[in-house]
Amino acid sequence: MNLLFQRINQLSHTRYAPSLVSGVLLGLSFPTYPFIRLEVIAWIALVPLLISLRRVEKPGELFRQVYLSMLVFCLISLWWVTLATLPGGALTIFAQAFFLTIPFFAFYAVKKMAGYRFALFSLPFLWVAWEWAYMQQDLSLGWLTFGNSQANLNLMIQYADFTGVWGISFWLVWFNVLAALALIGSRRETLRSVVFMFLMIAAPLLYASVLFYRDRTFSEKELPLRVTLVQPNVNPHEKWAQYNSVEIMDRYYRMTGKAVRENRPEMVIWPETAIPFSILDRPYAGDLQSLRFALRQWHTALLTGFIDIVYDENKPPESYNASMLLEPDNGVHQIYRKMRLVPFAERVPYVEYFPWLGNLTFSLAGIRGWGKGHDASVMELSSPRNGKVVIANIICYESIFPALVSEFVRKGAKLLTLVTNDGWYGTSYGPYQHLAIGRMRCIENRRAMARCANTGLTVVIDKFGRTIAEVPWWQEEALTAEVPLESSMTFYTTHPDLLPKVASVISALFFLVAFFRKGKEVITKVRKP
Repeated sequence: MNLLFQRINQLSHTRYAPSLVSGVLLGLSFPTYPFIRLEVIAWIALVPLLISLRRVEKPGELFRQVYLSMLVFCLISLWWVTLATLPGGALTIFAQAFFLTIPFFAFYAVKKMAGYRFALFSLPFLWVAWEWAYMQQDLSLGWLTFGNSQANLNLMIQYADFTGVWGISFWLVWFNVLAALALIGSRRETLRSVVFMFLMIAAPLLYASVLFYRDRTFSEKELPLRVTLVQPNVNPHEKWAQYNSVEIMDRYYRMTGKAVRENRPEMVIWPETAIPFSILDRPYAGDLQSLRFALRQWHTALLTGFIDIVYDENKPPESYNASMLLEPDNGVHQIYRKMRLVPFAERVPYVEYFPWLGNLTFSLAGIRGWGKGHDASVMELSSPRNGKVVIANIICYESIFPALVSEFVRKGAKLLTLVTNDGWYGTSYGPYQHLAIGRMRCIENRRAMARCANTGLTVVIDKFGRTIAEVPWWQEEALTAEVPLESSMTFYTTHPDLLPKVASVISALFFLVAFFRKGKEVITKVRKP
């Protein structure tokens, strides 16, 4: 321990080395390819940076050190975004690095008023409060929420059904704080920190063990839903140029017809914008009629991504990235319009207030300036085995927003479906990160997920975040699986923002106490002769 402290102490005296080390460790801790498992690094990734900040007295120096660390973190974790759009990817990386510095400025303010150790104890609360507040506005890219780094560490994150991803972020920051205190504190403080660190590792493992045992022994399971997921493997960069609508629809009809004949599913899922035109518009009435004829032949429902255009006499027509549930014997179209849109790629934040911002869109092929949906509407499927089954359909990027997904579940969804298109990012590990984050939503709400991708990763995940079945990426293939249904609500589902709101209140209290401590110190100095 003494040797480790000496090495870290030497490192902390090197101006930017701690920042670089922490940035690299943070980047490596986030999910990449499935054969690389470095998520445990997150438990100590902040330690070099935290120790180096003891001696930082000027805000400019704080910004340089922290921003460098967060920039390295973002470059390692998010470089693959540039494969879809180079300027948009670069903006994402530099902006996200800036937003990640905010908790450290709050830490710095508390440190200046009440000292380094007091600031360390405040940091877990400040961190979670900021992560949550940042996620509430349209400009946010909540992809790098700290807890997401643990999304594949299945046994250690099952308590997310109580705390959500916010609790995992809180746990990680606390562990880093304790590790820093163990290295810089007295022998007694070191021993106390090590004991707490051991308990922080043991407690989640114990909870997961009890949870899995109870599920095997006592749980009453509903009949599953038989679902077919169609992965067409259409290159998204060429989708609107090389292919025409007839070719794309023929591919879906061919793949779906074969899968239905062989597996007899109750529902078929096509991916995000699978139908690359507004099939509900009058000019495409023949296409809609053909699709409905196919559904009657297949005797199965279809959930598909498509382009929805809404007309308003007082406004120009607006296009939406949407999904639709069609049933063979029901003429009603159940539609959900995507509510959380990728900043600048799908929609410029706050363009409804400042229309000129629309010129700043970094357009992807076939995607530019989508309208923003406003209702977390669920869909009702008529299942021969289960009667009415309520489904939550999430579209791509929306899976990173915990509260949005829990809203669907509170409305009665027994199953999560996700339609996506990860083909923009080639063979990078971006699709694997997206998949990992989706696992977190399953654990938080104890719902299975049927994830259908155009290209990328088509997977069925159970309520514990474990893979039930999957299709290899970059292959044209259909997957049929029995997807479990669940009805019970987790504590997190019913109280999704409780922990970050409590953290926000406690953060304010830390600032208040620090302010009075600073005031008391000033008064004491003034009174001295």
